[in-house]
Amino acid sequence: MALKPKQLVEVALGVLTSIGGYLDVGAIATSSQAGAEFGFRHLWVIGLGTLAVVFLLEMSGRFAAVSRHTIREGMRERLGFSFFVTTCSAEVVVDVLILASEIGGISLALQLVTGVPARWWAVPVGLFAWLLLWKGTFGVLEKGVALLGLVTLAFVVAVVRLHPAVGEVARGFIPGGGGGDAAHYWFVAVSILGALISPYLFYFYSAGAVEDGWGKDHIATNRMVAGVGMTFGSVVACSVLIVAAVVFLPRGIHVDQYEQVALGLTSALGGSWGFYLFAASLGIACLGAALEVSLAIPYVLAQGLGWVWGENKKPSAAPRFAITYTIAIVLGVVPILLGVDPLKLTVFSMALTAVFLPLAIFPFLVLMNDERYLGEHRNGRLSNFVVIASVCIAFVLALVTIPLEIMGG
Repeated sequence: MALKPKQLVEVALGVLTSIGGYLDVGAIATSSQAGAEFGFRHLWVIGLGTLAVVFLLEMSGRFAAVSRHTIREGMRERLGFSFFVTTCSAEVVVDVLILASEIGGISLALQLVTGVPARWWAVPVGLFAWLLLWKGTFGVLEKGVALLGLVTLAFVVAVVRLHPAVGEVARGFIPGGGGGDAAHYWFVAVSILGALISPYLFYFYSAGAVEDGWGKDHIATNRMVAGVGMTFGSVVACSVLIVAAVVFLPRGIHVDQYEQVALGLTSALGGSWGFYLFAASLGIACLGAALEVSLAIPYVLAQGLGWVWGENKKPSAAPRFAITYTIAIVLGVVPILLGVDPLKLTVFSMALTAVFLPLAIFPFLVLMNDERYLGEHRNGRLSNFVVIASVCIAFVLALVTIPLEIMGG
């Protein structure tokens, strides 16, 4: 189906915002650690995670466009209140930890630029994020911050400047093992998948489609945005890993502080340019993700409990929705204010996300094959296969994540 000029503009803008919004603190942390410790050998994990995200995000948008329901509303109606409570409780805990990680990432970016310790930035960062949500609209927050996030393309430029061996990079997309440190290799793989396949992303995306008034005429737009945007966005995550592999691995540097990641860009792009581009990339990427997670939490609760919801509504028109993201931000600020290490918190949050994935992904099988919601737009065999494969992978990850964390240190 040919796209109309207005739809082409929506696709172009959607793809750009997807690229700019792809990278967050989890992807930066896990990709950097993977490259520094195992070279290019985790690139296939990013590819696998991206494939799952493309299909699941497309399903989220298609479900919203056809049924005019969000994924969470569909879960509540189709699977019942008990299932909603079970999944919601686990998700909110994970999302608050992820939010704290993102606030920590912004605070660290400000520490790099100002020299003021990250913990003292936690409250101002939380207040700034809250003001954006309190005063902003969905479109401004989603597209504005994500477009600023295109600064993360600095990692792609860095790869070009570093000239990695193409053959070695290509071999990184072939699944393999971690050699003598297999336990840690697979724990890093688990963390990467947890960072990429974040359930809050799907709920945020479907809620945004409803807020933007998507209908069946947006199905093609949704497919292009999910497929092209996420695929190009994954190039940025791959670039972070490649930069870390080229700069850190030969020097035997293990990334255990975010500040070290800045060395990758300074080595490739020059001292001051690389340093400030890294700080901007970290800060903006984390800000975009923090806003998404802050909205995903009230979206989940409001849609399941029948509250009035919507970022496009004034706080006075959806008070419980606004109060919920306010509480979420306060809870996210506390760990950073108390001095919790943001990198360790991020890796732990990503592993915990992997544990939660089966509960988050399985309902897609039910909803995306329900004729009452989707009619002729139900899943085909390929989409079902990808979801089933994702559920199986998530189930295995849930079984092995904690043992791998213990064995891999």
